[in-house]
Amino acid sequence: MSVDTPILKQSGAGSPDADLIKNTTTTDFMRDVIDASREVPVLVDFWAPWCGPCRQLTPILEKAVRAGKGAIKLVKLNIDEHPQIPGQMGVQSIPAVFAFQDGKPVDGFMGALPESRVNAFIARLIGDSSGDAAAKLEDAEAALAAGDLNKAAQTFGEILQDDRENAQALAGLTKCYIKTGDLARAEQTLALVPPAKAESAPVSSARAALELKRKAPSVGDVDSLRAQVEADPANAEARFDLALAFNAKGDRMAALDELLALIAKNRAWNDDAARKQLLQFFDAWGASDPATVAGRQRLSSLLFA
Repeated sequence: MSVDTPILKQSGAGSPDADLIKNTTTTDFMRDVIDASREVPVLVDFWAPWCGPCRQLTPILEKAVRAGKGAIKLVKLNIDEHPQIPGQMGVQSIPAVFAFQDGKPVDGFMGALPESRVNAFIARLIGDSSGDAAAKLEDAEAALAAGDLNKAAQTFGEILQDDRENAQALAGLTKCYIKTGDLARAEQTLALVPPAKAESAPVSSARAALELKRKAPSVGDVDSLRAQVEADPANAEARFDLALAFNAKGDRMAALDELLALIAKNRAWNDDAARKQLLQFFDAWGASDPATVAGRQRLSSLLFA
């Protein structure tokens, strides 16, 4: 039995995308870009076959333009075959993207931006704030992970000015307050989450982080708890508190090790408290955190071995 090889089609005459995405030439640039931009914004993708970043960016542009459903168009110009226009516009490196509106260039960027940035760029052109909010959330989360609490809090705050019920921004701002030790404001911020979004992943993570922060002062310091565990490895309560103390200090892998050791030795201790605490750690750390990923794998191996 033979299997037909699928044929990848370029956007062109007769394809569903023909009016949204097309290749142009020096001769057709006026019609395809300048004239067309008087109706809707037009992106011009200056590219070349030898350009690796161009091959990364162009599919992202095409996807975003299709998602716009006619609110924006994409025109691609091969600079090797048609160097005159990029030369006139001062294009010195590619990929280069220019946005045309009302017959003139109004914005642009150089380089292969990630999808979220491309979406935000297009959203600004067509007056859709959702893409910009997604890019801001990405920036804020990155700042929070890097420990830049001022930038993170400011960016989360900007998002909330436009969307007061944005659950991810509220959860992120809650975590900023937790990291500064302002638990009262963290709790107040978390209370602003709409009930319909109270069980979303970001909100559950912030809630778990707040609960863990409240526990931290009562568990003691790492050195004294480590000494207790070394003196009596069967001391389950000391090992449990040591895991909490490690987490409070930011040593997630050490916290993970202690709880997994406790589960391995005595899973039933205190009504399965170690496993439950580990799951709360996973919620607080977030699903994509390396400690969460490793922890879930090790916990599964332990429980189902």
